[in-house]
Amino acid sequence: MRQQILLDHLRPSSAPRPVNLVTSICSAGDSAAYHRTTDYSDDVVVVAAYRTPICKSKRGGFKDTYPEDLLTPVLKAVVEKVGLNPAEVGDIVVGTVLAPGSQRANECRMAAFYAGFPETVPVRTVNRQCSSGLQAVADVVAAIKAGFYDIGIGAGLESMTANLVAWEGSVNPKVEMNQKAQDCLLPMGITSENVAERYGVSRKEQDEAAVRSHRRAAAATATGRFKDEIIPVHTKLVDPKTGEEKPVVISADDGMRPNANVADLAKLKPAFKKGGTTTAGNSSQVSDGAGAVLLMKRSVAIQRGLPILGVFRSFAAVGVDPAVMGIGPAVAIPKAVKDAGLEISDIDLFELNEAFASQFTYSCKKLDLDMEKVNVNGGAIALGHPLGATGARCVATLLHEMSKRGKDCRFGVISMCIGSGMGAAAVFERGNAVDNLSNARPVQNNSLLSKDAR
Repeated sequence: MRQQILLDHLRPSSAPRPVNLVTSICSAGDSAAYHRTTDYSDDVVVVAAYRTPICKSKRGGFKDTYPEDLLTPVLKAVVEKVGLNPAEVGDIVVGTVLAPGSQRANECRMAAFYAGFPETVPVRTVNRQCSSGLQAVADVVAAIKAGFYDIGIGAGLESMTANLVAWEGSVNPKVEMNQKAQDCLLPMGITSENVAERYGVSRKEQDEAAVRSHRRAAAATATGRFKDEIIPVHTKLVDPKTGEEKPVVISADDGMRPNANVADLAKLKPAFKKGGTTTAGNSSQVSDGAGAVLLMKRSVAIQRGLPILGVFRSFAAVGVDPAVMGIGPAVAIPKAVKDAGLEISDIDLFELNEAFASQFTYSCKKLDLDMEKVNVNGGAIALGHPLGATGARCVATLLHEMSKRGKDCRFGVISMCIGSGMGAAAVFERGNAVDNLSNARPVQNNSLLSKDAR
């Protein structure tokens, strides 16, 4: 419309009005941050995002906690913190991986009831393995854009204490006839070794990445960086010898090792392959946790006077070679960023899941990412990787950190690799960084219409 008005001003008054005039995307490279594909008021925004602490499975703070008791407090928090009536939520979508489908679906429905949601609010689960929590958020965004409802919750849940990573039943013998199908069955640790070997990621680089993750996570915890995103969980710990139950409140992640150093990590033996480089020290931790994200149409949030934590801009899921599944972020991030009309240099903050230090290091190097922008508060090597919950956890971590950084942090990316050979990524914009007229970034020292005119 703005182009039409400008052209009307430039056209002589006697000139006939063309009937085939259409607007087009401005590609001059000026201050337009990206091409807006929807009306401003139809943007899907995040108004709340919270997570539980992430705890070590089988020996951490949630070892005696039922899975639904992890999901309940974050579902309750996202509506209570903003004063939303739970009955107004159109759907709850929960990313989860390991539990049997029907059982976990029932557990999530139970969690919604425990959290105070009425029977009228539906619940479903989604499983795209390590990206399930992010996929749940993306599914809710898509449903809101499609007009199915205006308000929804994308969440993630995993109790790796309750549910093991295991193959159930027999394997189809025809898998031997298809190499890609065979590679879908590779242990994740072997795919990490494949990435390290194929792309030349050294053991030292992996151990250095692990140390950085622990130190950043420990510093973030010590300085209260996670305080705004974590919902304390009231639960119990059972003494394995006496069976005595002790009520506790878990309010902090328990997987960090603040004193981690390269010399100590170098002493660890390879965990998956003789002579390999992937160890327990440079891999993500097996963990328990949950997260939830409340999303709605921007017009609804504005009408209700709710805070806008972030704007969901794009999502991409891609397929890669299953033998090196860890390279997924290196493919998914460029696609999601391009779909948002941005360049990687426009991104101010990254939450890149550290499934293994090998794939994390490769992805960062491949995309030439500035490590001062990546996992600034540590990642899954230090915090843990509760498979289905990780995506929702990352949304909470990213948006709260972007909010703290204010005007210097406008765009953020979440990404992870996915078992069987995939990757996923999403682009978010800080909530109060947008104006509804042009959504343009400030241009420094350039008063020209286009950079091409310099």
